[in-house]
Amino acid sequence: MSTFKIEGGHQLKGKIQPQGAKNEALQILCAVLLTAEEIKIDNIPDIIDVNKLIALLKKLGVKINKLGKGSYTFKADDLNLKYLESEEFKEDGKGLRGSIMIVGPLLARFGKGYIPKPGGDKIGRRRLDTHFEGFINLGAKFRYNKEELFYGVEAKKLKGAYMLLDEASVTGTANIVMAAVLAEGTTTIYNAACEPYLQQLCKMLNRMGAKISGVGSNLLVIEGVDVLGGTEHRMLPDMIEIGSWIGLAAMTKSELTITNVSWDDLGQIPNVFRKIGITVERQGDDIHIPAHTDGYEVQNFIDGSILTIADAPWPGFTPDLLSIILTVLTQARGEAVVHQKMFESRLFFVDKLIDMGAKIILCDPHRATIIGHDFKSTLKATTMTSPDIRAGVSLLIAALSAKGTSTIHNIEQIDRGYENIDERLRAIGAKIERVEGN
Repeated sequence: MSTFKIEGGHQLKGKIQPQGAKNEALQILCAVLLTAEEIKIDNIPDIIDVNKLIALLKKLGVKINKLGKGSYTFKADDLNLKYLESEEFKEDGKGLRGSIMIVGPLLARFGKGYIPKPGGDKIGRRRLDTHFEGFINLGAKFRYNKEELFYGVEAKKLKGAYMLLDEASVTGTANIVMAAVLAEGTTTIYNAACEPYLQQLCKMLNRMGAKISGVGSNLLVIEGVDVLGGTEHRMLPDMIEIGSWIGLAAMTKSELTITNVSWDDLGQIPNVFRKIGITVERQGDDIHIPAHTDGYEVQNFIDGSILTIADAPWPGFTPDLLSIILTVLTQARGEAVVHQKMFESRLFFVDKLIDMGAKIILCDPHRATIIGHDFKSTLKATTMTSPDIRAGVSLLIAALSAKGTSTIHNIEQIDRGYENIDERLRAIGAKIERVEGN
């Protein structure tokens, strides 16, 4: 198990380029299973979760050719479907949340899709009902082996249907869309997720020959087609990483420029950081964060009541950045409430911040009140363990702002979502060292 040693309290300076979007990559890579033709994908992030999915696709028989950094071709013209029922697949699929999205394409093209109960972050219950209810609506038969925690869906031919999703699940919507593009007839999905990464998937599928309308809204209409072809696709920059760098700049009073951020796809992110007092300047397609040498002040609501920042489905504020916002608030001037609605365990990492001297009241599993220090006292260096990807990066940001040397264990969790994070931070002046474990 590897560890980061971080000497905090130093200002950083320079430019940082965001990686390709992790959450988009997991959808797009599964979509290569929908065609026998070649698909070229660029800006794929080199991170554990994505590399695990690429390895799984290779075992399934997808021909994969790496062209260069972040650039691959995929050709799923001769798949080994027996792998799906092997013990090896049951083990491989468990370790990756995104593996669930192979089910929709396989069901659409081959009439069957299987998956072990997926793993991923320990941030609370993440149910799969939306995915499988969608497949059942399209005419699939569902089966579940409770002893092996193994799911399966089968259908001779999927048929289009109207469905109102019980929640605007991003991965659920993606999975159902990928199944519906090859179904017979018209599928209507209401309460569909509409975040930029889902829009990217729909645009790619349309380039492959799918007929999806309503892209960008929560009402998708899909006319089924018989076959899809090849295409080329480029990932958006990762908006969660962009938000992480904004928070890092504020906490370390650093001047940073985040390059090529695809501003129009950032939604509420710049505005939420501005509400907690951070200057976010648009320079072309870059974000410039000046050094906040005098700190940053939280705005109240217009009636004077305390600011509450809550997550919501797109175009609301992404839950993946609430951990970062909470950490940044520990040094703000003023107070705020963070309300994490979607996952009941995601705020439990605040005990590490409290150990570092942060003033946080964990009201319940979903809400925390933060009283900012206004840099009048710094966070203290400590030893901690990363519980999940986003909390891990939040603790890393806290450590970079703290006086002294901190240690973060279980950094594999951070590596799951952030590409070469220690090298990239050193390039802008951070004192961070990776210590390989036994």
